[in-house]
Amino acid sequence: MTSSVWVEAVGTAAATLTTVSFVPQAWLTWRTRDVSGISVGMYSAFALGVALWLLYGVLIGSWPIIVANVITLTLAMAILVMRLRYGGQPPPSVSVEPKR
Repeated sequence: MTSSVWVEAVGTAAATLTTVSFVPQAWLTWRTRDVSGISVGMYSAFALGVALWLLYGVLIGSWPIIVANVITLTLAMAILVMRLRYGGQPPPSVSVEPKR
């Protein structure tokens, strides 16, 4: 494996893992509407950081950075919007236990 292929593989793995890491939180929040443990400040700062990474990707013309950050920003914003929307309401009693 050449050096550039190795570097691209590491970058792709990092982008995939950091992007996919938001899926479980977004799914759980959407399913349960329980936003009690979600920090508005943290998700706001994170979303701003991801937006800046996205801008950086656009400025240097890096499609892997652009795609990863569009997906991550979408998931982070979905979680933030749910936090703002459901923040004042008690979550409905929805079981997240797997069906047997």
